Amino acid sequence: MEGELKNLIKVWLIVLASLCYTYFIASKIPKGKLRLLSLIPIFFLFTILPLSLTTVLPTGITAFFITWLANFKLLLFSFGLGPLSSDPPKSLPLFISIACFPIKIKQNDKYPSHQNTQKHINSSPILKAPPKLPLNFPTKVLLFALLVAAIDYKRVHPKIVLGSYCCLLYFLVDIVLGLCNTIVRATLGIELELPSDEPYFSTSLHDFWGRRWNLIVTNILRHTVYKPVRSISETVLVKLKQQKQKWAPLPAVLVAFIVSGLMHELIFFYITRVNPTWEVTCFFVLHGVCLVVEFWVKNVLLARGCWLHWAVAGPLTIGFVVVTANWLFLPSLVRSGADIKAIEECKVVMKLLKDKMLWTLKSL
Repeated sequence: MEGELKNLIKVWLIVLASLCYTYFIASKIPKGKLRLLSLIPIFFLFTILPLSLTTVLPTGITAFFITWLANFKLLLFSFGLGPLSSDPPKSLPLFISIACFPIKIKQNDKYPSHQNTQKHINSSPILKAPPKLPLNFPTKVLLFALLVAAIDYKRVHPKIVLGSYCCLLYFLVDIVLGLCNTIVRATLGIELELPSDEPYFSTSLHDFWGRRWNLIVTNILRHTVYKPVRSISETVLVKLKQQKQKWAPLPAVLVAFIVSGLMHELIFFYITRVNPTWEVTCFFVLHGVCLVVEFWVKNVLLARGCWLHWAVAGPLTIGFVVVTANWLFLPSLVRSGADIKAIEECKVVMKLLKDKMLWTLKSL
C-alpha cells in the first residue's frame, strides 16, 4: 500500500508538471495543428500513466480523470475550444483544476437548455416529470458505506451481487465527482454544476444519458465527438434540407456512444490488465442504437399525442440499464476479480477514516 501511494504521488506530480508545460508553453503556440503537435507528448504521457498503478480504485480514477477527460479537454484546447480556452486566460490553479478534475463551471445564462426542457416537460399534458428526491452528499456516502459493508459476495447469489454493483457504481461515481466539486469550490470559490441529476428518475435513455447520468462525460463527449460528427452529417445531408435537422444527430449519437465504449474499455484494461473482450463497447453500442430507435418511436408517439407516464417509463428505463449492465458492462470486472479488490480497497479506506474519527474524538 505504501509503494502504491508513492506511485500515485509520482503520477500526479507528473500530471501537474505536464499541465504547467501546457499552460506556460503550449498555450503560447498558435491554436491549431502546431499546438496539437506540441501536446502529443502530453497525450502519450497521460495515456501510459495509469499503467504505473496497480490498485483498482486509484488506477480507475486516474485513468478516468487524466487519460480520458484531461486528454479530451486538451484536444479541444489545441484548437482554442473547450473549458480550458478563454480570453483572458484562466489563472494557473483554475486551469489545472479544470484540466485534471471532472468539473464544469456553472453558466446558467449560457446553458439554460436543461431548465427549459424540464419546464417544457412539467407543462406538457403528455410528458410528466417524475418527483424530485435529491440525495445530498452525506446521504450518498452513508448509503455507499452501508452497501459496501453489507455485500457478501461469497454467500449471496451472484445476480443479486451484480444488481447491488449498479447501486455501488452510481454512489461511487457520484461521491468521487462530488468530492472533486467540493474541493475545487472550497479552494477557488467558484460555482460548479452537479455531476449528475437523479439518474434513478430517468424516464428514457435520452433522459438518462443526456440529462442525468455523469453529466461531465456527457458534456465533454458533446463537444469533442457529437458536435463535429453532427456537423459532418449536416454537410452530407445538405441536399435533403427537410430531413437534415431531423436525422443529422443520429450518426453523431452513435459515434459518441462508440467512443464512450472504447474509452471505458481502455479504463477497464488499466484496471484488470486483461485483453478486452469488447463487451463494454457492445454495451454502449447497444444503448446508442436503442437511443436512436427511442428517438424515432418517441417522435411517432408524440405525433399521435401519446407517451408513457413517468411511473411506467422510469422503471422500464432503469430496468433496461441495470439488465444490460449486468449482461455486458460488469462481467469483465467480475471475471478478473476487480470487483472484489475494489470493495476491499473501499473497506480499507472506510476503516482508516473510522480510526481517524475515533482518534480525533478521543483527543478532544
